[in-house]
Amino acid sequence: MKTQRKIIGDLGEGIACRYLKGQGFKVLEQNYLKKWGEIDIITQKGEFLHFVEVKTLQKNDVESVDLSNNDALQNVHEKKLQRLWRTIESYLSENNVYDDIDWQLDVCAVYLDVKRRKAKIELIENVMA
Repeated sequence: MKTQRKIIGDLGEGIACRYLKGQGFKVLEQNYLKKWGEIDIITQKGEFLHFVEVKTLQKNDVESVDLSNNDALQNVHEKKLQRLWRTIESYLSENNVYDDIDWQLDVCAVYLDVKRRKAKIELIENVMA
């Protein structure tokens, strides 16, 4: 049985995928899982691979969310970045794309008002630059 947190997280990832597709990204894979980490969404836009960490935050009023605060980045701490880096390296190695393509790590924040069925999305690109 899924926990409430998992249900909200899955909902946020689905919203993020639709948003990214609408922005011209091609979704290659979702929930790429290794025992040391997971990448929520792997996309490509142009010649770039984008490894996207989705952070879903529940809010009572998404219209009042100030995107300049980067609340979602507070949930992507150093240990999480290390696990993501290792998982990205695994994906690149398994798919033989080390030297063939440029890539970056992005965070997609989904601010979700479940009661009103509204969402606000923020894509923070290249967080490891």
